[in-house]
Amino acid sequence: MNRLDGKVALISGGSRGIGGATAKVMVEAGAKVVIGDVLESQGKETAQALGDNAAFIRLDVTSEADWDAAVALAEEKFGGLDILVNNAGLFLGRDFMDVSMEEWNKLAAVNMTGVWLGTKQCVDALRRAGEKSPKGSAIVNLASIAGLVGSELDPLYSMTKGGVTLFTKSTALNLARKGYKIRVNSIHPGVIQTDMGDQTFVARAEQTGSNDVDKARDVALSTHPIGRLGVPDDIANGIVFLASDDSSFMTGSGMVVDGGVTAR
Repeated sequence: MNRLDGKVALISGGSRGIGGATAKVMVEAGAKVVIGDVLESQGKETAQALGDNAAFIRLDVTSEADWDAAVALAEEKFGGLDILVNNAGLFLGRDFMDVSMEEWNKLAAVNMTGVWLGTKQCVDALRRAGEKSPKGSAIVNLASIAGLVGSELDPLYSMTKGGVTLFTKSTALNLARKGYKIRVNSIHPGVIQTDMGDQTFVARAEQTGSNDVDKARDVALSTHPIGRLGVPDDIANGIVFLASDDSSFMTGSGMVVDGGVTAR
């Protein structure tokens, strides 16, 4: 189950956190992985730790040239591109009234432009690989539960992830209409214990005026019926499922992995 034998994946923001965990789980599942990130030292370390089935390339998700270079590396080093994981993202944790145009432009550039551009620049390679595969190729977009319900901490983050949610559905329909064998699905994490997850605790503490990060973490934990916060592997395993042939009848769907937060 959830095997990726013979598949080649490109993961943006793949050096650490959910991206790094996904790279590891994908290699364990039989894939070859290109890790793209602006964090060069961490990205190189992650790729080195995964051995010959992983390679690192610097990837600024707002750069067409960087995306083209990443696709070229996947095809030249590993023979193709079967899976795209649009994982790179930013979180501000600020009230929308306090955010500057410069901060908004940076948030939107990574969280929305990066997903559009990655999809656009990778589609041809994914289409070529999909034609050779009985179940086709796959795109997995990292959205968030903040792309499904409102975020009191960061409405602008919610706005960008809502855009990713609907872009996923729209591109799934668009590529199907064109006859491309490329499935497009999104995954919607709850609070995950990563650097970005820690930012949410700091943001909650600051916005409530307590500056008590531990209390903010406990409040976040209390919203999870499952009784714990998520870890990167929880999301990585979901991504691998959406990238694998086991999900071959899914496209335009959103997988929620949030410990029950949005069940209420």
